[in-house]
Amino acid sequence: MNLILLGAPGAGKGTQAEVISEKLGIPQISTGNILREAVKNGTEMGVKAKGFMESGALVPDEVVIGILKDRIAEDDCKNGFILDGFPRTVPQAEALESMGVNIDKVISLEVADETIQGRLSGRRVCEKCGASYHVEFNPPKTEGVCDKCGGAAVQRKDDAPETVIERLRTYHEQTAPLVDFYGNKGRLVKVQGQDEVKDTSELVLKAVTA
Repeated sequence: MNLILLGAPGAGKGTQAEVISEKLGIPQISTGNILREAVKNGTEMGVKAKGFMESGALVPDEVVIGILKDRIAEDDCKNGFILDGFPRTVPQAEALESMGVNIDKVISLEVADETIQGRLSGRRVCEKCGASYHVEFNPPKTEGVCDKCGGAAVQRKDDAPETVIERLRTYHEQTAPLVDFYGNKGRLVKVQGQDEVKDTSELVLKAVTA
């Protein structure tokens, strides 16, 4: 089964993609990861992407999709895959279709903006070991200090309230229209994000296997 996972930043896409990957035995494909891999391996599309990345320019959609097509042609994708982080726009989704990449189902994680703002702006990450905390739901024993290694547990720039608001604005402007795009094609299933990750996972797996 070929899947796309949609959702605003902070909706928990990465976690749910891992759950689906493990349950169905299909790979989770992140655009950032496959771009870096293609560049490292020196593939034809990777060489093209490298030029754009080194100049600080956005990698064009046709190059990204070319790399994606190479990746999903690999053996581990023969039973399906999950796209996490692509497409981000309707033109990218259209380009994906025009290049013959078939998508069976699109799962949209629905989480209110206010909930996401609370999740992200309250997150703290250890500068040394990367352990993640939340000031309300999972605080370190000593404020600002990692329980595991004693490093500083800090708020990342990406999680600052003003940055989160901007990230959400960009999502609603550029990516949210994909919900209607795939809904009109009859491939979309909406899943309401729950307070507990495991509860969301149950709903996601039910939506995938229905």
